[in-house]
Amino acid sequence: MVKGLSGKELILAAMRNEETPRPAWLPFVGVHGGKLIGKSATEYLQSADCIVEGLAKARELYRPDGLPILFDLQMEAEVLGCHLQWADEAPPSVTSHPLTSRSLEDLPEFDTEQGRYPIAKEALLRCTETMGRDVALYGLITGPFTLASHLRGSELFLDMLTRPAEVHRLLNYCADVCCRAADFYLRHGADVVAVVDPMTSQISQEHFEGFIAQPLNKVFAHVAANNGLSSLFVCGDATRNLELMCRTKCDNLQVDENIPLDLLKNLAGKYNKSFGGNLKLTVVLLLGSEADCMLDAIRCIDLAGLRGFILAPGCDLPYATPERNLIAVSQMVHDDYQRQVSRTSLKATQMESFDDLQLPDYGNRDVVFVDVITLDSSACAPCLYMVDAARNAAEQAHCYVTVREHKVKTRDGIGYMCRLHVENIPSICIDGRVRFSSQIPDRETLIAAIEARAKEKQGGAAP
Repeated sequence: MVKGLSGKELILAAMRNEETPRPAWLPFVGVHGGKLIGKSATEYLQSADCIVEGLAKARELYRPDGLPILFDLQMEAEVLGCHLQWADEAPPSVTSHPLTSRSLEDLPEFDTEQGRYPIAKEALLRCTETMGRDVALYGLITGPFTLASHLRGSELFLDMLTRPAEVHRLLNYCADVCCRAADFYLRHGADVVAVVDPMTSQISQEHFEGFIAQPLNKVFAHVAANNGLSSLFVCGDATRNLELMCRTKCDNLQVDENIPLDLLKNLAGKYNKSFGGNLKLTVVLLLGSEADCMLDAIRCIDLAGLRGFILAPGCDLPYATPERNLIAVSQMVHDDYQRQVSRTSLKATQMESFDDLQLPDYGNRDVVFVDVITLDSSACAPCLYMVDAARNAAEQAHCYVTVREHKVKTRDGIGYMCRLHVENIPSICIDGRVRFSSQIPDRETLIAAIEARAKEKQGGAAP
């Protein structure tokens, strides 16, 4: 309790864009809850008992004001016929796209009695009973564009150019699915519905306005009509679409470290939205020290202020995030004195030079190297479809191509990100140069870029 407010009340006040006595704190505990109780991600996401136990442990350790019941952007897709590949330390990934061979009318009916929704229902009802008075519970749903990407695959990007009417129909269908998923969470006790649509960071302003804004607004209006609060959660560099997102009918925007927090604060204030983020997910929370985490929390808190701000990581916490790092963030949230001490006593950790990292011989004339810098394609939808785009293009390009993924959850991935001067994730580098930054290219564009580089190399051009 802080000045009469419970953690839940603090989150709800911040969601309504009110000033709060301290920062509201929302660790996005998804599969990380499995680590806390010694279970794999696969075991965790398929058991209400595990989810309840993991969230209870997270509440004990991290003193959160809000928690998601699940962070799994494949829930809706699974019910609609997508096949999933499960992993030990990440949510499942979509491995099949029904709309590559079927029509919308052939999809199974979206039914929250199917798939893992009964598990989510039991976990939500039990968490409402045990912690719902003090902790705001979030129901996370897959946003329309990301769900459409699961159903159609990377062909969706080409469809936006060649079959726009079909894309509009698909997105309207996905918005209807989102509304039903939102109803499910609100009906069973969730305080906030978060529409998680990371794929929207991969498109242009024109496409956001032309394809995405209306389906999103349909969902947000539906949540509001059912007396709920809504959040739009986008990871990746969505800076070009940030003001357009602020114009939607959501109550709150959540972003990751790719978006400057001061820019988000200014735009959110312009449109009377609350906002949240943008703790650094991998470099700091996963791989950094406690001091790094404390400093990053202070950075966010000082930039954002205390009106309408919710401190959070930019995405689902990696499974292996050290507990001590999140406890350090929690300490900064709850103890103003410690924040003041830390501002003056901590020094930021300097990034490595990664001089020991051996890069390929990009001047080799026999092969074009395509390096895809990702968070992790097994756990991040934009990363998955960026990697898919690279591999599909490589198969069809008329030259020798090597495609490699570098996950910034590892030192190698961070090293490639630094050495290749990658600023946003996911990005595609061709022979050591960033060519597509946080925007998934259509197949023909990427093939043309690869083949153009191959011709340059045949002529002896430097990378």
